[in-house]
Amino acid sequence: MHDDRTLVEARLKRVLDERIRPAVYPESVPLDVAVWHAPGEPVPVAEGLAAAPEPIEVGARWGAPWGTSWFCVTGTVPEAWAGRTVEALLDLGFDENMPGFQCEGLVYRPDGTPVKGLNPRNQWVRIGAPVEGGEQVRLHIEAASNPVILDYHPFLPTQLGDKETAGSAPQYRLERMDLAVFDETVWQLVIDLEVLGELMAELPVESARRWDILRAVERALDAVDLQDVGGTAAAARALLAEVLSVPAVPSAHRISAVGHAHIDSAWLWPLRETVRKVARTTSNMTALIEDEPDFVFAMSQAQQWAWVKEHRPEVWARVKKAVTDGRFVPAGGMWVESDTNMPGSEAMARQFVHGKRFFLDEFGIENDEAWLPDTFGFAAGLPQIVKAAGSKWLLTQKISWSQTNRFPHHTFQWEGIDGTRIFTHFPPVDTYNCSMKGSEIAHAARNFKDKGVARHSLAPTGWGDGGGGTTREMIAKAGRLRDLEGSATVVWETPERFFEKAEAEYPNAPVWVGELYLELHRATLTSQAKTKQGNRRSEHLLREAELWAATATVRTGFPYPYEELDRIWKTVLLHQFHDILPGSSIAWVHREARRTYEKVAEELDGIIDAAQRALAGEGSAALLFNSAPHRREGVPAGGAGTPLVEGEAALAPRVNGGYVLDNGLLRIEIDARGLVVSAYDLGVGRETVAPGQAANLLQIHPDFPNMWDAWDVDEFYRNTVTDLVDADEIVPGEDGASVRIVRSFGASRVTQVLSLAPGERRLGIDTEVDWHETEKFLKLAFPLDVHADRYASETQFGHFYRPTHTNTSWEAAKFEACNHRFVHIEEPGWGVALVNDSTYGHDVTRTVRDTDSGTTTTVRVSLLRAPRFPDPETDQGVHRFRHALVPGAAIGDAVREGWRINLPQRRVTGSREVAPLVTVDQDAVVVTAVKLADDGSGDVVVRFHESHGGRTRAALTAGFEIAAVTVTDLLERPLAGAAAPLRDGDRVTVPLRPFELVTLRLKRA
Repeated sequence: MHDDRTLVEARLKRVLDERIRPAVYPESVPLDVAVWHAPGEPVPVAEGLAAAPEPIEVGARWGAPWGTSWFCVTGTVPEAWAGRTVEALLDLGFDENMPGFQCEGLVYRPDGTPVKGLNPRNQWVRIGAPVEGGEQVRLHIEAASNPVILDYHPFLPTQLGDKETAGSAPQYRLERMDLAVFDETVWQLVIDLEVLGELMAELPVESARRWDILRAVERALDAVDLQDVGGTAAAARALLAEVLSVPAVPSAHRISAVGHAHIDSAWLWPLRETVRKVARTTSNMTALIEDEPDFVFAMSQAQQWAWVKEHRPEVWARVKKAVTDGRFVPAGGMWVESDTNMPGSEAMARQFVHGKRFFLDEFGIENDEAWLPDTFGFAAGLPQIVKAAGSKWLLTQKISWSQTNRFPHHTFQWEGIDGTRIFTHFPPVDTYNCSMKGSEIAHAARNFKDKGVARHSLAPTGWGDGGGGTTREMIAKAGRLRDLEGSATVVWETPERFFEKAEAEYPNAPVWVGELYLELHRATLTSQAKTKQGNRRSEHLLREAELWAATATVRTGFPYPYEELDRIWKTVLLHQFHDILPGSSIAWVHREARRTYEKVAEELDGIIDAAQRALAGEGSAALLFNSAPHRREGVPAGGAGTPLVEGEAALAPRVNGGYVLDNGLLRIEIDARGLVVSAYDLGVGRETVAPGQAANLLQIHPDFPNMWDAWDVDEFYRNTVTDLVDADEIVPGEDGASVRIVRSFGASRVTQVLSLAPGERRLGIDTEVDWHETEKFLKLAFPLDVHADRYASETQFGHFYRPTHTNTSWEAAKFEACNHRFVHIEEPGWGVALVNDSTYGHDVTRTVRDTDSGTTTTVRVSLLRAPRFPDPETDQGVHRFRHALVPGAAIGDAVREGWRINLPQRRVTGSREVAPLVTVDQDAVVVTAVKLADDGSGDVVVRFHESHGGRTRAALTAGFEIAAVTVTDLLERPLAGAAAPLRDGDRVTVPLRPFELVTLRLKRA
């Protein structure tokens, strides 16, 4: 037989595009349309429905950026359509390639009942099936004219990302507002042909199955009368029935489809718009659930559920019913799909506490899975947190975006820093927006790396990022793929059912140890510095507020601010969403975040001040309140007392210019350029700075990545560097032993204060940058005379080691990485720590010197970037950073100094010292939280972990009489299987393995 394959395939495409798809709606009549443009921010539904609209014609422009327009469409069903299926086709000016990224709408009935959402892939509203002739139609559309930020030419700077700069030009043209007859048979024929055509394209040309499909498609096309598609569609479908009924082979890959609409809680739209995106999507998904008996939809992010409950009670009622029916599934058990690299230990724990508690309180449902399809890599401390929250599985897709190395598994056990393992799955479909295309299903089957030992994978199915969710077309395709030769099999299932099957079939899954590093989006550790500073400051203020409020409640009867702390925690957790904290959202989002963090700080400072004053009492004695987990200036951790300062520090001129700082422990030499050329550990006679090098060196690079400006820094940025060595001014500082250095470069200015405190083995570095560069990357470098093939960086509840070398492509790809409060580099017996109060990105490199063959290990802190997309004014303005260089530091010193710089001293006048509420006898054991139990019982909850990476036995002593001690999970529930701790009165002894996390609940007598 002659090969006419391409001829038939081309015929299929044209006939579908030009004849069959248009015949889905064979008859239509226009609707009358009127519109009212809300003058400012979105208005309540009742106000929008009651407004007086004015007529508007199809073809007219509408919608200022970020505006809201209320359309009213009215019409009458023609008498001739009686008994047929009729839908309203409501096209606001959609581009079908941009679901979730442009205008959207939510349709209401006149009584305010929400019907369904409108988006580029979901433009229909069912009027009746069948309808009555002469039926009156009246619908209202709350239409959001969200501007297109990520356009066909992506990453171009735009002022549309903030309502304050976006202007008022109409963004859209009203395209279609019609009533139309819906031909169900033709629509089903479209799905038949799409499924077979897409499957055919994925099969080998030489396979018999491909040719069977080709001939069946050809016969079906022959049966279609192109002048009467509706009248011949059934006959065409009959000719396809046989090839659509051939079952899959027994070895076919098995896909669990989960209805999904990954909705970014903020990204190219502000938080307030996400509230409406969620309402539109959940309206659509509850409607689909009613129509499709097999369909299951999963939605993560308890915050988004809470928004529906608060802002759309009518939708919430439908959601609750669907949850009760087991069809609308809470997923993930986190407050939002957060970044997991940068949130601190307690914040990461609270993501699960607040997320899981919401689902438990509202539905009695507990999640076993963490659901993070789009998060930009995963910190090595996360497995222990997931398990401590009572969960055991993780799903993500994003690692498939890695540029350099392909991850070797799709299903595996992930082991964290403490040895905890969780069963993890990466969907091989490689998208969290699966649309059931044949190419996607075939890719999942081909791509799955665990063939031969496993055969199940998951496909999150539905339009996402900007929401939208699953469509009826996707469900129809999945129905045909349930058991079809040549394809993987597809069945709608909950995440829980998938994980149960996957874990059961793969009991000896391979193990991946350590962080899941995404070889992409590395610049998110630096972009939008003030958002990151707001997060870090809020985390530590929350620690202080809980600590001092709990102490004051137990000691003085101070009213513990349960509701305030709950609300503030949820606000901070929301802003850890994976496009807010990483700095990859539009200007509007970060402008609001700055204001939110200011309000959070003000409120928490008020709680802290009130609690401390209640504890200190009236008086004039100067008391130091020590919020850090280690003794400071003679004051115990978690206590308050009179500080003790020993020793002194001196400032002297340096020969050849500059200054020398000396406190008997360190001698710091600052040359005439304002650079640190020596940091000498007097105790052991050891130099810190590499020979011939200078530390505290500001360096600037060009920074224009190939794409994803706010997200990415590409390795070639290192090819060009400028050392900022010229100083405008080098003078003694105003406070004690300190030096002030001022530099100018480009349009920017940097002021640094280097200081040495009495009795402390650390060089303080306070940096203020008035930043007005674009597409530049500012680093602060410390070349150290340390020979190390690995270094430690802090992560949640411990630290993680990374190599300093680039032996393999895996190591070379980690040219920008995350740390929390410290980076530590060590030779046996002597090390150096670099601690910070608000930066996360860094790099560590090593070279061998020609002069003495010694090794220079250079640590560089990432301070600022200046990408122009999606926020063209990213980070312009004044920024302040605090760092400290700690020569001679062991890992314990790094931990202690990291906490110290993030919890500055608070001095309060009063009459009485404050004993700690709890004390721990091991310096290696860090208490991360002291609080009252969330249930209002008055029990004291203490969370702590081993921080040095070794085994220990810690004795925790309560500063109050305790009646009982319980080991709990993160949600403060008794931990199943946990051994009862050894108790002697108010003293509790707990053995700890390296980095082990423990939560104790102390019942007060």
